[in-house]
Amino acid sequence: MLLPGCLVARLPFARARGVSAFERRAGLWQARRMEQRVLGRTGRPVSVIGLGTWQLGADWGVVLEDDALAVLEAAADAGVTFFDTADVYGDGRSEQLIGRFLKGRGRGGDAGELTVATKLGRRLPQLPENYNLANFRAWTDRSRRNLGVERLDLVQLHCPPTAVYSDDEVFDALDTLVAEDVIAAYGVSVETCAEALTAIARPGVASVQIILNPFRLKPLDEVLPAAEKAGVGIIARVPLASGLLSGKYTKDTLFGADDHRTYNRDGSAFDQGETFSGIDFETGVEAADEFARFAPPGATSAQTALRWIVQQPGVSSVIPGARTPEQARKNAETMALPPLPESTLRAVRDLYDRRLRAQVHSRW
Repeated sequence: MLLPGCLVARLPFARARGVSAFERRAGLWQARRMEQRVLGRTGRPVSVIGLGTWQLGADWGVVLEDDALAVLEAAADAGVTFFDTADVYGDGRSEQLIGRFLKGRGRGGDAGELTVATKLGRRLPQLPENYNLANFRAWTDRSRRNLGVERLDLVQLHCPPTAVYSDDEVFDALDTLVAEDVIAAYGVSVETCAEALTAIARPGVASVQIILNPFRLKPLDEVLPAAEKAGVGIIARVPLASGLLSGKYTKDTLFGADDHRTYNRDGSAFDQGETFSGIDFETGVEAADEFARFAPPGATSAQTALRWIVQQPGVSSVIPGARTPEQARKNAETMALPPLPESTLRAVRDLYDRRLRAQVHSRW
């Protein structure tokens, strides 16, 4: 029997055009090292380092199709078996690229078992009345076409209005799609810890996706313990605080006009917490500079942040994005790092309390 947090033997097939035999062997070695955890009530083992594919929809600037496919290939070759997407990432482009990748690679046997989670609920104005069975059917049918599958592995409500989490008819509709074998399981992607706790109490919710990183610690207080007790999976999103925790930005860094890190800093396009975890950019850069000092020898700041997340009890998978194959490989290599020592965990908490808590803790 598989239990949350246990390791599962997995060997995704390393097939990479133009990659040397040495690199293929290295990829297979890394794939063997990738820890798999059961994703809550889905019962599916997924890689603890997943791949978020918002970037591949070109919502963070232009990403060419071949480059996007190369990112998916590199992630899978490194042992990643969990891809997270949404029907509105690039208006379906992200789903379509994953579908093309799945078709070319296969989903079982030598390819390894890949799990794809998508989201729904943002194709119409986010009004509670729009979260109904008819719309769910239309949206899931579109996602199935985009991904080229008969049944979706996991469908998540995409940060809906708070009232939706308390609406029995919404979850009855999702139960209907499970009964009809249109979706295998459903979960929620939330903005706030309060929404997460409401969702966890529902028996059909398999997973909760929530912002969790060294700059957003509130989920540690109640959400992760409640999810672990209920057997609900936790998918940690925005793990690098929109890139802040990569340690690569300065206060003078500029982003493209089509990048949400430019146009959503004040939350005018969607929830402000999705951009830099809700922290103002200058404060975030200063905090990231301090966080970079916590990195163990040979590790990047980004890998240190990911390692911190996967050490939190109850986390099923963390889904960093990647714009290049090298970024995808570096993310996966996080699992070769030893656990961070207690002194580092205390330093992260101290940094949060001193610099960030006042900005974010009461809001999300």
